[in-house]
Amino acid sequence: MTKISMKPLWLAAGLLLGANVGFAQDNLVNSLKDNQSEASKNSFTFTEVMNTEATSVKNQKSSGTCWSYSTNSFLESEMIRMGKKPVDLADLFSARNVYVEKGINFVRMHGALTLGDGGACHDVINMFAKYGAMPQDVYTGNDYGGKTSSDKMNKLTEAILKKAVQGDFDPNWKTNYIGAIDSCMGAVPEKFTYEGKEYTPKTFAKEVVGVNPADYVELSSFNTSPYYQKTVLMVPDNWSYDQVYNVQMDDITKIIDNALKGGFTVAWATDVSEKGFSWKNGVAYVPQKDFESMSADEKKAMFNGPKPEKEITVDLRQAAFDDYQTTDDHGMQITGMAKDQNGKEYYIVKNSWGATNDYKGYLYVTKNFVKYKTTAFLLHKKGIPSDIRKKLDI
Repeated sequence: MTKISMKPLWLAAGLLLGANVGFAQDNLVNSLKDNQSEASKNSFTFTEVMNTEATSVKNQKSSGTCWSYSTNSFLESEMIRMGKKPVDLADLFSARNVYVEKGINFVRMHGALTLGDGGACHDVINMFAKYGAMPQDVYTGNDYGGKTSSDKMNKLTEAILKKAVQGDFDPNWKTNYIGAIDSCMGAVPEKFTYEGKEYTPKTFAKEVVGVNPADYVELSSFNTSPYYQKTVLMVPDNWSYDQVYNVQMDDITKIIDNALKGGFTVAWATDVSEKGFSWKNGVAYVPQKDFESMSADEKKAMFNGPKPEKEITVDLRQAAFDDYQTTDDHGMQITGMAKDQNGKEYYIVKNSWGATNDYKGYLYVTKNFVKYKTTAFLLHKKGIPSDIRKKLDI
């Protein structure tokens, strides 16, 4: 039996409580600072097998809006795939709309809902369908994500929402709540000009971005629900109680491989608070030996070249999710595939923490890591292999 230990309580609290603990994103990044080895980049030789075009690497700063950055980046790649000129989409427009809808659900649920910056891949698609989209230079969100901005707004809006559910019901709570969001992130313009033409967010989404929200599906893998049916994604940040298609664990990489070969990218929700994840070195894998059992020299050399990995089973994956070893703490975009000097395949992954690591904002992630630590992933339904699409009836 594999020994599994609980993650540090402070990290789990910061990720799960959102608004109740400030700077959860900073806590996550800081928890990874020691996950690195010297001369890692010189110890790997990655050869690109395929790589779908993506837009420039962004920086979400201290906000927990990775899900919005990664999925908007995914939509930008979709524009490229469709032969359109990509637009730098306003990540914080999607986030702002999620905060509005999350607050409404919080009051409807009498406060039984997680607040804070957290969200999911499907949130961007859902907000695109309901509110539309905007270019980044039209809606900047007042640099939301600066050192105090998200924490300040979360405290302000949380107070309004809790007053609405705990005291005498104030019929003006929604106006006050949206006003508080807009005071921090900026009000959304009803109309704007892009390349000499006037648009609303909805007409911009339809005429310029041009994707169909109904074409995108989200999937995961749990042995607690029937396969090839829909199930609720049981993570705290799924404030809208969206359902995902439940597939077999090995289907995760089969689907991603098929998508990449077809020119599609993938929006990926995962757990990065792992000893086998190095942001600095741009490598993620599942070490064969548990970190606690490694010698000091083995720990120092964890990311110096390819290493053997642990075998991932369905039971191991589920157990990690059930005991909080796998938490839904980060979202990125899978854009391609590469091989190391031994011929092992890795996914090329675009992050939103700036171009600050060994691979200028990108990582190389093993398929084992993706099988083990994926909490959900979203893609165009045509990226799914036909036999799996048939089982899912999509």
